[in-house]
Amino acid sequence: MNSEIIKKENYNVTLKIEIDDKKFKEGVQKAYLKNRHRFNIPGFRKGKAPRKIIEARYGEGIFYEDAINIVFPEAYNEAIKQHNLKPVDRPVIDIEQIESGKPVVFTAEVIVKPEVKLGDYKGIEVEKIEYNVTEKDVEDELKSMQERNARLVEVTDRPAKEGDILTIDYEGYVDGEKFEGGTAYNQILEIGSGKFIPGFEEQLVGKNKDEEFEINVKFPEEYHAKDLAGKDATFKIKIHEIKEKDLPELDDEFAKDVSEFDTLDELKEDIKKRLEKQAKDREKAERENKVIEKVIEAAEVDIPEVMIDNEVDYQLRNFEFTLRYQGLDLNKYLELTNTKVEDLKEKFRPEAEKTVKTELVLEAIAEKESIKETEEDLDEELKKIADGYGQDFEKFKKNIREEELEYIKEGIIRRKTVEFLVENAKFQ
Repeated sequence: MNSEIIKKENYNVTLKIEIDDKKFKEGVQKAYLKNRHRFNIPGFRKGKAPRKIIEARYGEGIFYEDAINIVFPEAYNEAIKQHNLKPVDRPVIDIEQIESGKPVVFTAEVIVKPEVKLGDYKGIEVEKIEYNVTEKDVEDELKSMQERNARLVEVTDRPAKEGDILTIDYEGYVDGEKFEGGTAYNQILEIGSGKFIPGFEEQLVGKNKDEEFEINVKFPEEYHAKDLAGKDATFKIKIHEIKEKDLPELDDEFAKDVSEFDTLDELKEDIKKRLEKQAKDREKAERENKVIEKVIEAAEVDIPEVMIDNEVDYQLRNFEFTLRYQGLDLNKYLELTNTKVEDLKEKFRPEAEKTVKTELVLEAIAEKESIKETEEDLDEELKKIADGYGQDFEKFKKNIREEELEYIKEGIIRRKTVEFLVENAKFQ
């Protein structure tokens, strides 16, 4: 196999690849063996006709297409490695020569990863980020635990107030007509939770059990269902039940009930440690993001549209997975929000472009600084994954697929590159 780059314009590369006649003949023979069962030639049992007989009847090139498909991947991959190219899309193939006794010659137009022009990435000045845990933070978390462990008690001697848990029926109307998704029965609602549109929950305050009434609200201008956004609506409501929270006392008994600790002071100390760890993790994540943002801003790269398209598709698949986890599918979501797939893709595009640029810039820095994974790095990461699956480390390492291993290596290099940038940044 011989190959050469005959054209290169930014990220568009055209390769000329030549496969010798012997190699191509091997491909033709494999194509014959693969397809001979399809041929029914008089005088031969089906699938038993010799290759020469089939070629004489249907033409010498009858197996050429399949032969190209057999020999092309190996030749193409070899050419890519030879010229150190990193394709981001499938190549467009054009056969220039295919004749018996001569080499097969074809061109492959391929889009590769673009070159990145790095700006300053060492000594980046970033605002110092600190999150300190206060006593109020600990008390707020304790109150949250108290709320989660509250007992609900039915209320019959007063109207609903802020913080009550109501069971209601409601029917929504816009311009006098019911709208889809605007009706529910035995719906549980906490007044003040903010889960309903503005003005809805507030108008339940002061109402009594078994009371039927109407409220008027206005959908937000940015409401997800475009056919309702900004419109006035009326809801007919009936309250079936009102409950209030009976909060437990914050004492040692509470600590024993909700944790492994014997005293409230021990529980508070544990909460403080947990919040401090969360604060440190948040500081680390925000420091990294701010450094990366400045490094990305300073870099220049002309990104192929196909890379952004692929990332948009990836984000769309993730979004669809999230919807399914919530009990919806994409088609139902599009129907409820009166949007199209194209609208979603357009919405994802800016973030997709940012993601692609980020990965390209980090890769360029890793290459320039010779940041690589070590055997120790890889073993440590594989052990974490093996432990997570409850598998033996050595067995897991032996059986992991090559593409999975490459993905893990890329993740390690990315992490080490970000650590390198943070270590070399100046926090003020």
